[in-house]
Amino acid sequence: MKITIVGTAYPYRGGLSAFNERLAYEYLQHGDEVEIYTFTLQYPSFLFPGKTQYSDEPAPKGLIIHRRINSINPFNWLKVGREISKKRPDILITKYWLPFMAPCLGTIERRVRRNRHTRIVSILDNIIPHEHRIGDRVFSRYFVRSTDAFVAMSRSVLDDLNLFDTKKPRQFCPHPLYDHYGDILSKQEARSILNLDPDGRYILFFGFIRSYKGLDLLFEAMADTRIKERGIKLIVAGEFYGDPKPYMEQIDRLGIADNVVLCTDFIPDSQVNRYFCACDLVTQPYKSATQSGVTQIAFHFEKPMLVTNVGGLAEIVPDGKIGYVVQPEVNQIADAIIRYYDENREEPFTAAVREEKKKYGWDKMLDAINKTNTF
Repeated sequence: MKITIVGTAYPYRGGLSAFNERLAYEYLQHGDEVEIYTFTLQYPSFLFPGKTQYSDEPAPKGLIIHRRINSINPFNWLKVGREISKKRPDILITKYWLPFMAPCLGTIERRVRRNRHTRIVSILDNIIPHEHRIGDRVFSRYFVRSTDAFVAMSRSVLDDLNLFDTKKPRQFCPHPLYDHYGDILSKQEARSILNLDPDGRYILFFGFIRSYKGLDLLFEAMADTRIKERGIKLIVAGEFYGDPKPYMEQIDRLGIADNVVLCTDFIPDSQVNRYFCACDLVTQPYKSATQSGVTQIAFHFEKPMLVTNVGGLAEIVPDGKIGYVVQPEVNQIADAIIRYYDENREEPFTAAVREEKKKYGWDKMLDAINKTNTF
C-alpha cells in the first residue's frame, strides 16, 4: 500500500515524532511505501512551553519526510491537501493530540478526501485535552467530521469520541512499545554513566513536566519519613513545560533536596535508556491521563511501574503483577513505593513485565488501522 502519515516528525523532537517515525518504519518492514508530511511551523513560539521544538540528533535513516505544513496558515493547508490528494495514497494517517491542530489537520483531510480514493484514519492520543481551552470541542468536532475512521489508544479516549461521533469505524489499540531508544543496559552501567550510587534505591519520573502529571504529588510522597529512612531517591528526568519555581520551592519546603536528582533538560533519544535502566521503579503519579508513552518505554526496558488509576494507565499495568495502580493521592503513592522495596518485588515484577510486553507489538497497531477499513 501507499501510506502517508501527517503529523510531527524530524526535525521536531519528542514522543509524537517518535511515534510517527516508528509507525513509518513498521509499514516499511511490511513492504509498504511510506512518506511523512510534517511541519515547517508546528507551534508559534509563544504557544510552546519548552526550550526548543527541535531535535539535535541525526535524522532518522530511511524515512521520506517532507516539511510542508504550516499549522496556522489556511492557504498552506489547502495546498498541502491538494498535493497529497494528487498522490492518491491508500491510507492517510493523522495523529490527533490537541484541538489547536484540528483546523489544520481537518482541512488537509477534507482536501485529500476529494480524490475519492484515500481512506483517512486518525490515531487519537486525546480528543478532549488534559488542559482545557475555549474552543476545544468545536475544533475537535471539525476534525472528527473530516476523518473516516479512528484508532484510540485508551478506552477512555474511545468513550470521549462518542461525544462527537457514534457511527464511524473505530478500534481500540493500546500504545505500542517504544522500542527504539537503545539497548537495555545493566543497572550498574547506567548508574555509572549518570554518576549515581551503584547500590542506591532509585525511582524514576520521566518526561515533560506538566501540572497534570502529578510531580507535586510525588514530591509530597518523597517527604514521607519511611521513604527517607529507606534512602529512596527520585530521579526527575525531563524538561519543565511551565514555571519550575513552584517545584523548586516545594522541594525546599519539604526538605527533600537530598532525595531528589534533577535532570531537567530535554532527554535526547540516545540517552533515554540510561535513565530507565538506572532505576528500580518507574512512577507515573498522573492526576489525569489518557495513555502514556512512558509506560511503553518502561515495558521496553522491562521496568516495573507505579501508575495512578486515571485514564487508560490501569488498563495496561495489572495491579500487583507488574507494578501498582493507586489513586492519585500522596499516601497511596508513598505506601506503594514502600511496599515495592519492603516486599522485594523487583524481581517478580520484572519477570512479569518481560512477558506482558509481548502484547504491545507495532504489528497490532497496523492490524487495528486495517480493521477500520470499510472499502
